[in-house]
Amino acid sequence: VQLQASGGGLVQAGGSLRLSCVASGRTLDNYFMGWLRQAPGKERESVAAISWGGGATYYADPVKGRFTISRDNAKNTVYLQMNSLKPEDTAVYYCAANEFGGSGELEYDYWGQGTLVTVSS
Repeated sequence: VQLQASGGGLVQAGGSLRLSCVASGRTLDNYFMGWLRQAPGKERESVAAISWGGGATYYADPVKGRFTISRDNAKNTVYLQMNSLKPEDTAVYYCAANEFGGSGELEYDYWGQGTLVTVSS
């Protein structure tokens, strides 16, 4: 499967962005999906994840209540709605996939190219 992330950009603190990740090569319902991010000078961290049918989700503590992960398997797309953005959310955001579940960075087998989110104060 190939993943293409988009939707990043520059936004003021308190604003919103929606990231999209389109899959090709294989249907998305075969994959457990996640969004991860890497801020400058920091290690990559898991942000959110969603199960194959969308019935279960996971969020990292820093984004709970502000970010929402969702998926539309008919469109082969996963989304990350980001609200109430903070400067500390500034990072390159990656979508990733695996077939067997697990939201840790090392558990993902397929990665998109990343999209930059910059939140200004």
